[in-house]
Amino acid sequence: MVIDYIKNTLIESEKNMTLATYATISENSRGRLYSDYNNIIRSPFQRDRDRLIHSSAFRRLDGKTQVFAYHEGKNYRTRLTHSIEVAQITRTICKKLNINEDLGEAIALAHDLGHAPFGHAGERGLNNAMKKFGGFDHNVNSLKIMTKLERHYPEFEGLNLCWETLEGTIKHNGPIKKIRNSYLKEFNKKFDLELGQYSSLESQIASFADDIAYNNHDIDDGFRAGFFGIDTLKELPFIAEIINDFDKKHPHSPDNIRIYAITRQLIADMVFDLLENTQNNIRKNNISTSQDVRKQKQFTADFSVQMHKKIKQLREFLKKYFYTAYQVARMDMKSQKIVEDLFAIFMNNHLLLPQDIRLQLPAKITDEVLAETICTYIANMTDMMAVEEHSKLFDTYRRF
Repeated sequence: MVIDYIKNTLIESEKNMTLATYATISENSRGRLYSDYNNIIRSPFQRDRDRLIHSSAFRRLDGKTQVFAYHEGKNYRTRLTHSIEVAQITRTICKKLNINEDLGEAIALAHDLGHAPFGHAGERGLNNAMKKFGGFDHNVNSLKIMTKLERHYPEFEGLNLCWETLEGTIKHNGPIKKIRNSYLKEFNKKFDLELGQYSSLESQIASFADDIAYNNHDIDDGFRAGFFGIDTLKELPFIAEIINDFDKKHPHSPDNIRIYAITRQLIADMVFDLLENTQNNIRKNNISTSQDVRKQKQFTADFSVQMHKKIKQLREFLKKYFYTAYQVARMDMKSQKIVEDLFAIFMNNHLLLPQDIRLQLPAKITDEVLAETICTYIANMTDMMAVEEHSKLFDTYRRF
C-alpha cells in the first residue's frame, strides 16, 4: 500500500512538472547500456547523481589539485569542492530556465572525475607522456571511470549511467569532431553518444557553471594566498565598480569581507548574464525541443559578448598575478615531473606496477596497451598518492 502510494505520487508529480519543452525529460531518457531496475523513489537522473556521489572517483577528488597542490593547504579549493560549487550554480540556473536540475547536477558532479593529479600541470605531464599514443583527455578518462573502472555491480562494469548523463559529460565542452582515443571509439560503437552534435542544454549550463565557479574561486584563492590584494584587483574596472559600491554601503570593512563581496557580485553578474543571453538564444533560434538544442551550430547557452570580454580580462589578470607566479610555477614544474617520472619508469619496467594493475595487462603486452594502463593508473591517483609513489620509486633510502 505504501509503495503503491509513493509510486502513484511520483508519477503524478512528474506529470505536473513545469519543465520547458526544450528540457531533457527523465521519462524520455534513451536509457542505460545494460538493463537495470527502476526505482520508485528517484528519477533516472537522480539515481545517476547518487551513483556518482557514492563512487570512489568522486571521493578521490578531495585529494586532487584545483590550482594549489593538495599538501599546500586545506583551505584552498580541490576538485571536490570545485565540483560541488559547479553543481550548486548549475542547479540554480537550470531551475530558472525550467530545465532538468537533476541531469544538470549529475553532469556537474561528473565533469572533473577524470582529471589527473596536480591540476593542469599533471594533465600536461600525462599528455606529454602519451603523445605517441594520442595524448591524454580527462573527459575521456571521466567516461572510462563511469563506464568501466568503477565496479559496484556484479552484472556489469561501470556505473551504468543514463545516455544523457554520459553524453552530457563527454560533450560538455562541445561536439567531438575527431575521435582520437581508442576507448572512446570502442564505447561509442556500443552506445552511440552522437559525438558530432552539441549536448543538451543542461550539459551546456554545467559547462558555463564550471567557468563561473573556477573564475571566481581563483580570485578568492589567489587573494587568500597573498598573490594580489584588493587594490590590485581594482585594475579591472568592473571589479573596481563592485568594490566602490560596496565601500559606500559598508565603509571600513576588512579585506576578507570585501573579497566575498567581489566574488558574490561577480557570480551573480555572470549567472544573470548567462540566463538572459541563453533565453535570447532560445527565442532567436526558435528552439522548442531538446533535439533542437543538439542540432544547433553553436552553443545555445552562452555569455553575452560584453561578459566574454570581462572574463577575458579577468583571466589575463589571474595569469599575470597568479597562474604564472614563481611559487605556482615551481609547484607546477615539480608536479609535472612527478607524473612524467612515474610514467617513464613504469613504461621502462612494467614489473614495478602494483600487482592489481599488472593483472589488468594481457598476456601479450603492446606498448599502446601498457601506456594506456599506466596513464589510467596515474590519472586516477590523488596528489598525495602520486607523491608517495614517486618517493617509493625514486628515494633509494625509503622502504618499499
